[in-house]
Amino acid sequence: MTPDEILKYCLENLEGTVLINSWGEQGVYYNPCNKLKRGVYILTVKEKDGENDKSSKLDREGVYRVNLGVRKNTFEELFGAIPKRPAKGCIVDMMYDFSTTNQIIPHPIYAWMGWICALSLSEKTFEELKPYIQEAYEYAKEKYEKKGLK
Repeated sequence: MTPDEILKYCLENLEGTVLINSWGEQGVYYNPCNKLKRGVYILTVKEKDGENDKSSKLDREGVYRVNLGVRKNTFEELFGAIPKRPAKGCIVDMMYDFSTTNQIIPHPIYAWMGWICALSLSEKTFEELKPYIQEAYEYAKEKYEKKGLK
């Protein structure tokens, strides 16, 4: 799977979504009728290391990371307890190799918020990720509606 294929899937299958490029990554946001400046995050694709985020080693050829936020109970079912928020510039304290490709793992920085990720997915791993993409979409819609928007 390529980043473009993943983003295309989201935009074609998640109603009310928009694609925004920012902070060196591409993000799919829920923002029907463009009522918000950006919208509510559903998923991002990051293709290069950031100043405070080098743990995935995205400087390797063809390596990218898909990031999405799921409900905390889903995160706990997948990985156990939610970790503490890391200090600025650090990663969460979890026993994972955050540079592992083609596997759903906790997000190295935002796991404390219930975020998960996967690096350089195969079609099989993308199929495994799809229910979590759907959950992130539904979760984003709930957050959007809490803002008093419909």
